Amino acid sequence: MVIANIISYILVLTGALNWGLFGIFNFNLVSAIFMGARSVGSVIVYSLIALAALWLIISPIITNGMLKLQGNRVARQAKNS
Repeated sequence: MVIANIISYILVLTGALNWGLFGIFNFNLVSAIFMGARSVGSVIVYSLIALAALWLIISPIITNGMLKLQGNRVARQAKNS
């Protein structure tokens, strides 16, 4: 679950960067990379970003309010002590 959270954060930050570039400079980074806003690559990237955002909304609900970005250090320290 930690890996899914990290990947989701990276994707959502990529989407936020794209929106920022589009809002400030009228430049769509994803469209520039994939040669069009409705190309297959762009649609896949936009869909992955949307799924990542949904995961970041749902993940804390599943884990009782915690969004884990690191492994369980407390349990590892207890084993080593």
